[in-house]
Amino acid sequence: QVQLVESGGGSVQPGGSLTLSCTASGGDFGTYFMAWFRQSPGKEREGVAYISTPARRHYTYYSDSARGRFTISRDNAKNILFLQMNNLGPEDTAIYYCAARTGLGEWTIVSTYDFWGQGTQVTVSS
Repeated sequence: QVQLVESGGGSVQPGGSLTLSCTASGGDFGTYFMAWFRQSPGKEREGVAYISTPARRHYTYYSDSARGRFTISRDNAKNILFLQMNNLGPEDTAIYYCAARTGLGEWTIVSTYDFWGQGTQVTVSS
């Protein structure tokens, strides 16, 4: 069983950048498919980015809103998942969660993930 702890959230002005981290412990990190989700007040949790395992060559997927601005990556030696976010806008304000799963399937479906972090707040405003 893996435990996930996010960090790196905060407040930033529009156009700014942030890098989120998710540190994993208690499991074999390299065997987990990892993703970042976010949730704004009154909205459903939505997938932002996904990265597969080393065995599957770290294939990545992005939501339409994230593609071209966000980059997901992982350091399997240090058990850390990252989300580099650039050109942030107010619409990116949300709690960001990292998630892990051992199976496959549509990556945006929340219920397919086995483990979740507690979330980190990202606020974009001037």
